[in-house]
Amino acid sequence: MAKKKSYSGEDRTMRNAAQTLLANIRFASVDDPIKTVVITSSVPNEGKTTVSLELARAMARGGRTVLLVECDMRRRSLAATLGQHPETGLYSVLSGATDYGQSAVAIEENFWFIDVEPHIPNPPEIIASKRFRKFVADVRQRFDFVVFDTPPLAAFVDAAVLSSIVDGTVMVVRENFVKRTELVDAYEQLQNAGANVIGACMNYCHEERSEYYYAYYDKQGRRVRTSDADIDDDETQFPPLTSATASSSTETGGIPLPENRTRPSARHAAEDAADEL
Repeated sequence: MAKKKSYSGEDRTMRNAAQTLLANIRFASVDDPIKTVVITSSVPNEGKTTVSLELARAMARGGRTVLLVECDMRRRSLAATLGQHPETGLYSVLSGATDYGQSAVAIEENFWFIDVEPHIPNPPEIIASKRFRKFVADVRQRFDFVVFDTPPLAAFVDAAVLSSIVDGTVMVVRENFVKRTELVDAYEQLQNAGANVIGACMNYCHEERSEYYYAYYDKQGRRVRTSDADIDDDETQFPPLTSATASSSTETGGIPLPENRTRPSARHAAEDAADEL
């Protein structure tokens, strides 16, 4: 993701980077499309929240419905970044006090956000619960994409637990910041949890032209650079996103939630059948 700078091409560079990341996520599994994705990092301050937000915006700009879920239950930051302060959040949904349709806040067309309440006890146990798995299954059928922003792996196991029940996991890696041992340990933690690590998103990268961009690495170690040439003309004509305009209440800002989607893929259909037994 592009580092914040004052030059005029910043927004376009950011959008192109996010669209390239989205394209690589979509191509990571053509036969069994990735709809639910965890964004995490090895250590704090690698930019995973920015990547999560810009990825969700890229999905919505392409006409796909997307739900962005705050899953950092100790140090949440998405609500402040979006300028949203919902009255209810993820914990209310899981406890049955509300449903996700009431707690989801409309940010833009096709783009919804669910916050999490502060001071949630025992986050790993909550994420590993049957109610959380049901929540993931429900929103997977309702939205085209669901993005989970999670805490770094070096500090907590939350991302590893959640990665075992979603379609794919992307690791954000800040260039010249995280140590190799920290990155390897984080990756092994995900592997031990049974995560489908679909790639790494290099962040705060510096190019020879003194511009910032992100690079995406797939499982084979192939690197994808962002530039205007990397994006089809049809995908670069979207106007810049405006600031969030939804109400801070539990209303959806006049934009209704999407209807239930088609049946889940074969992988999740088998899991759903097993849960019903």
